Amino acid sequence: MSIRVLPDVLISQIAAGEVVERPAAALKELLENSLDAGSTDIQVELEQGGIKRIRVSDNGSGIARDELVLALTRHATSKIASLADLEQVASLGFRGEALASISAIARVQLSSRGMDAEHAWEVRVDGGRLTEPAPAARSGGTTIDIQDLFFNTPARRKFLKTEATEYAHCAETVRRLALANPETAFTLTHNGRVLLRLNADTAAARVRQVMGEAFERNTIAVDVAAGALRVSGWVIRPGAATAGRDSQHVFVNGRYVRDKLIVHALKEAYRDVLHHQLNPAYCLFISLPPDAVDVNVHPAKTEIRFRDSRGVHQFLFHAVERLLSAPVTGSAVPDAARGPGMPSSNSVFAALQQVSMPLQVTEAMAFYAPVQESGVRGQDSGAAPAAQPVPEAGPGDAPPLGYALAQLHGVYVLAQNAQGLVLVDMHAAHERVVYEKLKTALDRRAVPAQTLLIPVALTVDARDAAEIGPHLAALREIGFELSITSPTSVAVRSVPWLLKNADPVELTRAVLAEVAEYGVARLLAERRNELLATLACHGAVRANRHLTLPEMNALLREMEATERAGQCNHGRPTWFQISIRELDAMFMRGR
Repeated sequence: MSIRVLPDVLISQIAAGEVVERPAAALKELLENSLDAGSTDIQVELEQGGIKRIRVSDNGSGIARDELVLALTRHATSKIASLADLEQVASLGFRGEALASISAIARVQLSSRGMDAEHAWEVRVDGGRLTEPAPAARSGGTTIDIQDLFFNTPARRKFLKTEATEYAHCAETVRRLALANPETAFTLTHNGRVLLRLNADTAAARVRQVMGEAFERNTIAVDVAAGALRVSGWVIRPGAATAGRDSQHVFVNGRYVRDKLIVHALKEAYRDVLHHQLNPAYCLFISLPPDAVDVNVHPAKTEIRFRDSRGVHQFLFHAVERLLSAPVTGSAVPDAARGPGMPSSNSVFAALQQVSMPLQVTEAMAFYAPVQESGVRGQDSGAAPAAQPVPEAGPGDAPPLGYALAQLHGVYVLAQNAQGLVLVDMHAAHERVVYEKLKTALDRRAVPAQTLLIPVALTVDARDAAEIGPHLAALREIGFELSITSPTSVAVRSVPWLLKNADPVELTRAVLAEVAEYGVARLLAERRNELLATLACHGAVRANRHLTLPEMNALLREMEATERAGQCNHGRPTWFQISIRELDAMFMRGR
């Protein structure tokens, strides 16, 4: 078969397969052109999910009469003129092939009026055949009307989904671009009904409009910069994460991207606080110099490459991880924000002194000091530093987690703070405290060991004994001194001091189980935190253990001083706040 040059129309149809996968892809290209033109008001009209019609009108700078035909010509663009421009693209569009590709597979009508033009001009394209510009009526800006997408490529058309599915993709495209451009108003109409109207507003208001008030209530604001690299936006609190991934939005220099490096950095930032298979939600805006990122990776322009990918990964990871690591903080609730019947901070503290503190907190802290270090009541309190007494609260002053009132079913601590009622899962909370102390000690290479008065012997699998044999020194670094007494038995001579009152047999079996699955080298490197989490779980105070009020108060103070105290090592929440207003609503007070 001889080699031949393909016709221009066929070339455009082939290119359209990369650029225009579905109506939403065509809509994205049109919206990006409108935004590049400086539009502050964009109207989107769809019919049959965009399959029948996509019409986008804007109030941008418009297109001159002599350039209308060029706008629909392949590789014609106003965005770049040289390789240097390509290496520092600041616009959303730049390839100059989207409109030509769309014109090859649809019926297109383009009308536009420049800022200084007397009237608008219009061109039409039907399957790649262009008409001459003709006068038209419209105000400043551009309107592009696409009808019967894929009418001349039925093989592509049959792969489209249902009208509802295609509309959902189009609506998501509008929302994404709206998030990145809060200063622009968007209106989305489908089959004659206005389904989305977004007025120009602040970034925070736009996020609330697009992602909902629940997202806004459960997020933490991010704004971190390092030189020319900056990330801002919002990330979900770990306790509000869900299994879905539909609320993950990242924009690089205003462009929505799907980048594995960014996703991995954010997943790692949440790894220590997220429960099982839950996924974080976020809306983040990353800005950096245009020449530090390559956007010319794929025609769809949602894939990018960073010049310094490792630097961006580490910056993003540490920015979010530090935010999620912040200890519990709180402040007195202003009088105007208190619900009906909510007492002042002074009366809260006075009531607590009468109800919940018959013993001195100092006494409890001394009792609890070994628990801070070991997870259970210690026998040799001299090994732990003396705990400091809780300072007396002044007017309008109270600790974030308040003061304990009681213990419920040996599992939950009930406490009262200025906002209302605090519920604490004592095992989960103490597990996090112990875990963070283990990590800190290991980072400092200072994990103290508690020598057992009588070594404990346990029978193990021969493979486990053989596996740990060469790594006894490494295990000693994390506080475990083991010796192999026979091919199938191990003697435990010391355990980490922080876990000295946990069952040494259970602790050792937990370590051996991890060793059997991952090997010692991998366990102490990439799975180090998972191992420490397992050990902390064994060392934390158990359910059904009775705590005195001073002990509970000591645990609350420890939580306030511990990073990531809002979740245990497995991502479960450790505490919840129920405000006075919520309590009043439960009992219909003030109605």
